[in-house]
Amino acid sequence: MAKILIILDERTLYLYQNNQVVRSFPVAIGKASTPTPTGNFSIINKLKNPYNKALGTRWMQFTHRMHGIHGNNQPSSIGKAISNGCVRMYNKDAEFLYDRVSIGTPVEIRQNRRTDSKNKSGYSYYTVKTGDTLYQIAKKFNTTVEKIIAINPNIKNKNTIYPGQQIKIPD
Repeated sequence: MAKILIILDERTLYLYQNNQVVRSFPVAIGKASTPTPTGNFSIINKLKNPYNKALGTRWMQFTHRMHGIHGNNQPSSIGKAISNGCVRMYNKDAEFLYDRVSIGTPVEIRQNRRTDSKNKSGYSYYTVKTGDTLYQIAKKFNTTVEKIIAINPNIKNKNTIYPGQQIKIPD
């Protein structure tokens, strides 16, 4: 079974087959004002030659808010944090990936390698982005502000987070 892992800090998408990396691809990710969401998703829609030329030759949707993995018409954007939250690929790479994934393929998006595996203490890490609030982060990870504050002794109240800060998120 295929699986997609995206490490945002590396700007890399990994395609797994039977728990082995088949290929890795450079990608563009969301800019600070419209970040690529982190978490566990799955492919919910696929389109060949989508109507919007900015999406390149393939579209693989992974959220109901229209985040997707897709080709693009600006190859110079690959490797940058420049999109509206989608994951951009070179068209040839998007075509390769499209042919190897199906509706339901798991998509895991992590900020960095540290969050790639769960900590035995019952939490994972999240890097705060510009504009994040604890409420938004709690909602994104299906938890509460109180629970986040409880496992992060450096957070004294909901107003003491800042971009680039690593915070623990309860599992």
